[in-house]
Amino acid sequence: MIGLQRENLGILWLLVRLWLGYEWLSSGLEKVGNPAWTGAGAGTAVTGFLKGAIAKAAEGAHPEVHGWYANLINSIALPNAKLFSYLVAYGEVLVGIALVLGLFTTFAALVGAFMNLNYLWAGTSSTNPEMLVLQLLLLTAGPVAGIIGLDRFILPVLRQRFQNKQ
Repeated sequence: MIGLQRENLGILWLLVRLWLGYEWLSSGLEKVGNPAWTGAGAGTAVTGFLKGAIAKAAEGAHPEVHGWYANLINSIALPNAKLFSYLVAYGEVLVGIALVLGLFTTFAALVGAFMNLNYLWAGTSSTNPEMLVLQLLLLTAGPVAGIIGLDRFILPVLRQRFQNKQ
């Protein structure tokens, strides 16, 4: 896997980041502009999504949604639907911005992968599998994934500051 961390792959990681960033940003902005996600009806859209996931857990011997995840939805996400609505909408926007700018790329890829994994566990495929794989590759690439981006300038400064404090 060390081959993925070569600096000459920076342009490849830039293209991956730009596509992923666009996907996250466009999805998040659509949610932020929708009152069912972040307005007067916040929580409405996410409640519908989560109830749909729970329904998929009851379908036959091999459901799209595992029982443990349906229980997690019932016990944590649904009672806090309004909070999750804002977390999802603004989380998608922030991950998108970070990936496009190459700012804290590794962290953004980790958060994005976590969101994609949750969408998959909820029984939604769409572009989630492709996005998850690409984000895992960004994680494998490490700091090189953001070398053509703001990480090139910000990470060395942060490393130096933390090393000087020790």
